[in-house]
Amino acid sequence: MILAGFCLVAVGGADLVRRFAARRGARIALLLLLVVAIIAVGALSDAGVSAVIAIAVGAAWVRSMPLDATGRASFWPAVLLGVLAAVSTALIPERDDPGLLGSIWRLPSPEGEIGFDAAVLAVGVLLIVAESGNLIVRAALDREGTWRPVESGGRFRGGQLRQPQQEATGFQGGRLIGPLERLLVVVLTLVGAYSLLAAMLAAKGIVRFPEISKDGETGARAEYFLVGSLVSWVVALGAAFLLWWGVHS
Repeated sequence: MILAGFCLVAVGGADLVRRFAARRGARIALLLLLVVAIIAVGALSDAGVSAVIAIAVGAAWVRSMPLDATGRASFWPAVLLGVLAAVSTALIPERDDPGLLGSIWRLPSPEGEIGFDAAVLAVGVLLIVAESGNLIVRAALDREGTWRPVESGGRFRGGQLRQPQQEATGFQGGRLIGPLERLLVVVLTLVGAYSLLAAMLAAKGIVRFPEISKDGETGARAEYFLVGSLVSWVVALGAAFLLWWGVHS
């Protein structure tokens, strides 16, 4: 479990740094700080090997998943990350004594005390459903030819259907709506509020229906909505299941 947690922290933390650190120098400094923090926590929790592996996974992720979602690997790094996290969580259970931090770690909850490994996994899940989820969705949309907008005119480019050009005055809240939606999906799934979860997902479709109904013959908006929403929900549900499995393993 600790390996999965560190890997998710490395990937999610790197994506947040790349998203919000505009200057190259600040970005490099923050990434180095993230590396030092992961190694330090790994050393203090008797998980140095897992921390080093996580750093390598994070570096491979940054290289293969550019922010503009045009990498050759498409969204396949996300698939490999999910497989690695699932396998390591299933095969590496929570440890009874996570090093020096284990002797001082205390985190009570209504369901009982939360172990250190489970807490690291939870932090990693929260980071993944934030900016990394947006990156995975953009990569999936780009692979299906629905992400990169075209200039005014036709909706086809290079034989692939592209996202209709948004108006310059339109709302640009997708970067915030996506993480909030995934966070709600994770929370509602973990607490077993499946009726509320279904209502929320249905409400999103109802809200977007007027826009989709203006699609015309191409179906570009409908495709964009379906691909983006389904990929985002898969990321959130996968993260919720991973965290549930880790806590109950």
